[in-house]
Amino acid sequence: MMEVHCYSCHHPTASEENRLAPPMIAIKMRYTNSSTTKKEFIDDMQNWIKNPVESNVKMYGAVKRFGIMGNLPYPESVIEQIADYMFDNDIEQPEWFEEHYNQNKGGMRLN
Repeated sequence: MMEVHCYSCHHPTASEENRLAPPMIAIKMRYTNSSTTKKEFIDDMQNWIKNPVESNVKMYGAVKRFGIMGNLPYPESVIEQIADYMFDNDIEQPEWFEEHYNQNKGGMRLN
């Protein structure tokens, strides 16, 4: 489901220069920490995807670079299944991501 619904913009093999949006691993890392529950993560994904407005932004650098994500009419069940998978599994990351994260991690986890 993630490949069908998310990878057109969030594909893990897109180069850093040619991205349309942050990779899914960056989203997972930004929306989770050691105390995040699966329910909180799913609720946050639902909230952002159903209402992608400035007041809901958690990834300020991504919004600055790519703009606010368009409104996607995905059913809640689809968002829940994708978020559930993301929470429980390792997410493929681009080759360049670890270096990018280490260079910018000071700005990636601002709550």
